[in-house]
Amino acid sequence: MQSPEELLGLMVKTFRRECRRVQKSERTTIQGADGMLMVLQLAMAEVNKRQCGEFMVTLSDILVAWKHLILHKLSLPPPCSVPLESYSLILEEYKSFLKCSNTVDLLDIYSMYKELKEDFDPEISLNATQLFEYLSGNTKSAESEDTSAPSTPSSTPRRCTPQIQTAVRRVFCSYLSLLVNSKNDLAMALTLDVPKRNLGRDAFTSIKHAARDDNSSLFLTVTSFVRAIQLGGKGYAPAESHPLRKHIKGLSDFVQVIDNLEEILGEVPDPSACCNRLVTAIRALFLKGRISGDPVYIAADKTAKDLKERIFLLHQNHKPTTNERMTGISPARPKAYAINHATALGGRDTVKLLMALLDEESLITPCPNKADLLSEDQPILNGEEGVCVFTLYRSPEVSMGCSPVSLTNRVQSRLEQLKPKVKDKGIRSQFACTYIDDGLPLNRVLEFPSTSQVPTCVHPARKPRWMSGEEECCQSVDAEKSASESLNTDTRSLQQHAALGPRTGNAHNRVAGPGKRKKTGIDVQIKANKRKQVETDQPGGSENEPPKKKPPTTVKNPGKAISKPTNKKLIAGQGKLTNFFRL
Repeated sequence: MQSPEELLGLMVKTFRRECRRVQKSERTTIQGADGMLMVLQLAMAEVNKRQCGEFMVTLSDILVAWKHLILHKLSLPPPCSVPLESYSLILEEYKSFLKCSNTVDLLDIYSMYKELKEDFDPEISLNATQLFEYLSGNTKSAESEDTSAPSTPSSTPRRCTPQIQTAVRRVFCSYLSLLVNSKNDLAMALTLDVPKRNLGRDAFTSIKHAARDDNSSLFLTVTSFVRAIQLGGKGYAPAESHPLRKHIKGLSDFVQVIDNLEEILGEVPDPSACCNRLVTAIRALFLKGRISGDPVYIAADKTAKDLKERIFLLHQNHKPTTNERMTGISPARPKAYAINHATALGGRDTVKLLMALLDEESLITPCPNKADLLSEDQPILNGEEGVCVFTLYRSPEVSMGCSPVSLTNRVQSRLEQLKPKVKDKGIRSQFACTYIDDGLPLNRVLEFPSTSQVPTCVHPARKPRWMSGEEECCQSVDAEKSASESLNTDTRSLQQHAALGPRTGNAHNRVAGPGKRKKTGIDVQIKANKRKQVETDQPGGSENEPPKKKPPTTVKNPGKAISKPTNKKLIAGQGKLTNFFRL
């Protein structure tokens, strides 16, 4: 009796031969049981985000929805449990994801088989109940028993766990799937950051938003962006503010890897040799920078060896003969406007072999431990963190504009940052007067919030104002009063000096008479004040004009002393001062 896996394999071959009758693309790939569960998890989280605002779903809800989905598509009666909320929205989101990714699941293959089979196709005795048991993981096999057996914890790390082996094999098949179906977003998510390219959660979110805006797949969005930068020039290059600009290095590395694989696909004519070279190139990505004892290194070696053996068997069993085509697989015909026209034409046989390999991979027994498959704690393949599709699709938290700090504290902290910092002057030498101050005093700087309002002069002069005649007269009277008061104070100081003169003067000054006394500094100052007062009294004089030179006087009698005129007008206070000197 054939197993459900073998019966499903016959259905898949029929679908691959006649898929052009029900699908728009002949390169449609098939999601296995594990892939179906991962897509269901993303669909439920997306519906929960629309309703509750959080991209999250529990494992128990996923398992309940998984059972509802299988029973609904197989037209079996629903379970006796409580009906699942929002199941219609979840089913719609699940189908939309598969359609956008150009993929179908095993339940669609089972439902389309009756429509696609021909008269020469054998009758397949696989009922809905057997398929439900197979997809639910209730069927027991030797592999499932070995992988599900609990292991005793030990201090020594395991060399290569089944989780690492499964994760590495999934990435291998995802790279090969992108060569066949570039719209497979799930394969794109698994291969974007393996090996490490610094394309984590933020980069994937930017790619997802850009793809949604362009209404295209993730791979096409990345390829178009990199091609526009490399070949577009200034006129067609993306703007500097494009969100993918900051990830250009990692995206270019990823596109370069895919280009290298497509180049191998188009150059090697032998399908078996070409597939072996593709597997070897993917293996080199895992081994780069790793030692031989690394668990990922061991898992990559084992996976590459296993895939090469299966490729060889597929190529031997399905060699095209003169009367038989190779399993009836007919990939998409190359378009005249396609960029990789030569690649698609030269590697058609290789694409057929790759599609046969991927179809067999979709029929692998489902993972018995659903928590390991759907958990965010995935094996580390890129050196830093595990590749979890659910974490990648969950957008990072974006600030909503609210801050826990109050507005007053934020304004105060901002003002403190804008305040100019006053430099410490420290200790200066005896020539401190020669230093130049760096800026204004702090009390004058803080009065002006911006440098544009700071005055050009620290002590600005008053603006000149025209005065009337009455104001000028009042000002002249005030000047005369101030001059007379200054002379009175000088007179008092001179009287005190005269009283102290005989007791404290030099001997030379005491011998000399009053008429022949030596001039002192006070006398010179008094005469200077008199001269200034006389010059201000002269009409038409100005203090800003230079002093006029006196005309030379002619001396008639050089032997006689020149007598001063007696009719000269004395200034205020000059008479008292003259009488004082006559004593």
